[in-house]
Amino acid sequence: MALGSPSPATTKDAPPDAAVEVRDLRKAYRGGPAVLDGLSFRAARGRVTALLGPNGAGKTTTVGICEGLHRADSGTVRVLGLDPVADAARLRPRVGVMLQDGGLPTGVGALEALRHVASLHTHPLDLGALSERLGLGSFARTRVRRLSGGQRQRLAMACALVGRPELVFLDEPSAGLDPQARLAVWDVVREVRDAGVAVVLTTHLMEEAERLADDVVVVDHGRVVATGSPEELTRGPASLSFRSRPGLPTDSLARALPVGAEVSELDAGRYVVTGVDVDPRVVATVTNWCASHDVLAEGVGPVRRTLEDVFLDLTGRTLR
Repeated sequence: MALGSPSPATTKDAPPDAAVEVRDLRKAYRGGPAVLDGLSFRAARGRVTALLGPNGAGKTTTVGICEGLHRADSGTVRVLGLDPVADAARLRPRVGVMLQDGGLPTGVGALEALRHVASLHTHPLDLGALSERLGLGSFARTRVRRLSGGQRQRLAMACALVGRPELVFLDEPSAGLDPQARLAVWDVVREVRDAGVAVVLTTHLMEEAERLADDVVVVDHGRVVATGSPEELTRGPASLSFRSRPGLPTDSLARALPVGAEVSELDAGRYVVTGVDVDPRVVATVTNWCASHDVLAEGVGPVRRTLEDVFLDLTGRTLR
């Protein structure tokens, strides 16, 4: 059985598609302002759903309710078709949870901790294969309290996956990882997804969401403000960027371009053209203008919007 394939003991009760269904979720703590204010989303089987939002947006509370750790004030939550609080015992063997601190005993070795978690499941994954995929062998005997942040993250992920869950919640899975470990973790997430597991991912790393997510849910102030695939959310006209010496007369360049074009110097020597479709004539106009003004332009080319651009447009650029 492939890494990440759900246990045959649990899939017999699986609903056809939705792994998580959240409708009109509302939550406030001790009479304070609403943490969740009518939040709704769904996460499908065999897909990675990225739940994104700034700190304080309501992501942690939402995931905690889905995991049965908190109760909502109102709204409905179904996880694998069940109530995460009333049906917690039935859900426990079917759902994997990766927390930032891992929730693991700190006085035992990493492999011993993983072996203990595996013993709680009827059909655990092969520990050798899982350890190899996540590179646990190099610190297998190191006590959990002595693990680096990245090592602890990989161990926490292994513990979330070892029981062959149908649904797994991954919290910042590549936090603290070096580039090699990050790519390995991303490969494992894709393999788990391809095996039919539903993955709900929370991350502040927009590249991670853009590379892994099939579906993105952006949350702000307790509400969903945008949903769609990364491709759908970033769809839109490209801008044209180039680098040159600082302080170019951007108004002059804008007048040479089609009506509606705007030219901005984002920071010293980095320019962007917006407001017009980027086509060969626009590129030629920019390069010709630069040549006629004795300006050397470097890196002239279109730039597509990224998920980070969309995220900042939706949630603002002010620190919270």
